[in-house]
Parts: sequence; C-alpha cells; structure tokens
Amino acid sequence: MLAAAATVTTDSTQQAVGYPSLFLLVVLGALVPVVPTGALVSSAAVVAFHQTDTSPFALLIVFGVAALAAFVGDMGLYWLGRRGMRSKNGSRWLEAIRDRAPAERLRMAQDRLDDHGVLVLVLSRLVPAGRIPVMLACLLAKMPLRRFARGNLPACLAWAVTYQLIGILGGSLFKEPWEGVALAVGLTVVISAAPTIWRRVRRSSSTRSGTGTSI
Repeated sequence: MLAAAATVTTDSTQQAVGYPSLFLLVVLGALVPVVPTGALVSSAAVVAFHQTDTSPFALLIVFGVAALAAFVGDMGLYWLGRRGMRSKNGSRWLEAIRDRAPAERLRMAQDRLDDHGVLVLVLSRLVPAGRIPVMLACLLAKMPLRRFARGNLPACLAWAVTYQLIGILGGSLFKEPWEGVALAVGLTVVISAAPTIWRRVRRSSSTRSGTGTSI
C-alpha cells in the first residue's frame, strides 16, 4: 500500500509540474520559433504512454495541452504580427517572422494560400519550417484573425496528433521511458532537418549541373 501510494504521489507530482511546463514551453516555442516543440510533445507522449496503468488519461491530456498551447502560441504570434503590420515602424515580432520566411518559401506559401485558402495552414504545421512562411503570407494577405483561427485550429490538432504518435511509437518499442524519449527526439530531429538537407542537396546538384553545362 505504501509503495502504491508513493507511486501515485510521484505520478501526481510529475503531472502537476509536467503539464503546465509542456503548455508554457509549446507556447514559447510558437512565439519564438527556436524551441523544439515537436520533440517536447513526443517526449511527453513517451512518458504518458508509460503512465497509462496509473494515469489512463495521460495521453489524452498531453494531446489536449499540446494542441491548446500550439493554438494559443500561434494566435498570439499572428496577433502580434498584425499589430506590427499596422504600425509604421513594424515590430520586432513581425521582423522575426520576416527573418524566418525566405523569399522563395514565402512565394510558395502565397501561391498555395491563393490556391487552397486556410487549408494550407494544416499542411504548414506538419511540414518542418513551413509554419512561419505561411503565417507571413496570411499577414501580407491581411487575413482576419477569426479566419486564421478557423484554419489554425485543425492545424494544431493535426500537429499534436502527429508528434504524439511519434512519442507513442518510441514508448511502445522500449521498456525504459528514457530510451523511448531518445528515439522520439531523434525522429523529430531527423524530420525537422530532412527538408533543409534536401534543399541543400538539390542546390548542390543544380550548381554542379550548371557548372558542367557551362564547361
């Protein structure tokens, strides 16, 4: 009984600290796109997966916290960006969005926004480094906050499901939570880095082919 009580107390303490921390970190990662929020959600899902015996709703809570935090962070950043668009001098938040939206990717995002509307927001959340260019395209198109919210809600839900599934995969393959966390973090890093590596490979290949042609 004492052992069971200690286990329940430990789990309760972890949840009391872990869920608010997850929420704050994901919100921060949405506002300042340098925090690896996907890895955070996957790691939390691994821990929750190993707690299902004592906390059957742990995975559901992680999903809800992650999706809500992503939505709140995105809406906050979009609101700050709209405020910067209306300001003569802009704002540091708008400049931060512009700095992380290369011209080429911004043009692609604008084209997709014109073709598919707010549905492109769902894809932008799932594609690494795709969220900021699409958000800037929405800002430049002067999309109302409510319309952005309607597209951003399913995007955040899809994002939370995707990274939670990565965490569940890591948790199901290993008995020790830290092993599952290591796998989940590794997978999210690979997923995040893959587009950048692919673009560099394509540029290198095009440069070599261009050099060979000129010769």
